[in-house]
Amino acid sequence: MVSTSAFIAAIGLTSAVTASSNCTRDFLAKAADRYVQAQTAGSVKMLGEILSTNVVYKENFQAVNIRKGVLSQPIKIDRTHKYYDTTLCGGFIEVIAASSNATADGTPYLIHSRFVYGNDTSDGIALFESVVTKPGDWAFNATGYLHYDGIESWPEIPVGQRDTRATIQAAGDAYFDRFDNTSVVIPIGSACARLEGGSYTARGNYSANTCDGYPDTIKVTDRRYIVDELYGVVDIFEGFPGLDRSVPNVPAPDSHLFRVENGKIRYIHTVSHCINYNCGLNTTTFGRRHVGPRLGGKW
Repeated sequence: MVSTSAFIAAIGLTSAVTASSNCTRDFLAKAADRYVQAQTAGSVKMLGEILSTNVVYKENFQAVNIRKGVLSQPIKIDRTHKYYDTTLCGGFIEVIAASSNATADGTPYLIHSRFVYGNDTSDGIALFESVVTKPGDWAFNATGYLHYDGIESWPEIPVGQRDTRATIQAAGDAYFDRFDNTSVVIPIGSACARLEGGSYTARGNYSANTCDGYPDTIKVTDRRYIVDELYGVVDIFEGFPGLDRSVPNVPAPDSHLFRVENGKIRYIHTVSHCINYNCGLNTTTFGRRHVGPRLGGKW
């Protein structure tokens, strides 16, 4: 397996790669569908030839054996959202598994996954990484996530109203740039809602901007993008220092999915993995965020 640093240097993950002409939305959609089928069955074999023999596979930013990771566990999925980046030749999938029988041991999951092909699509997916969250992770409430996701609308944006790739990505970057620079102006729509692990900012006020409330001393780095112009979407995988109070200087694995309309952020979905259970916060302090008990005595 190639190292992550070598892989990034080889194909330039932070910018567009020169992918094969085969990298169409239909091509990427078939790969995303195969992933969902594999996760539902808990069978890595179902991914078959779409993975490179040297694929870099990570969960919560740590390299793991793909045959021993979450993909090896059957998960009953309630809903998915999929977005495709034909410039980078990659895709993003949001997995919501909120049912009490989502898994054999009753653990619900919220998963954000991204995959990227190399320069030649015939070689297969070169990078596959997921932010995998469950009870004990930041603000985790899969039932709430499923509910609030269901009341939002993220339709394809009409051709004449689509923002450019640069505009969409810049909106997401501005959001994080504001975290350590209060002079940055985030392009927030008059109505903006953030779904954060299951906690929803717009409860009872769906027509207002409720996406405010930002840190001002946090530098968010190591950003990786999937941008889908048809849906005005950018997903950013990044490290979020300070999120886990038990290890405040360690960037927590995090994914923010942004819906951008007319250059302004309309919706944000976030999943964040706690390095230590409950991110150093107890349930009396953040009771509304941490609603699930620790399951199976495992972490």
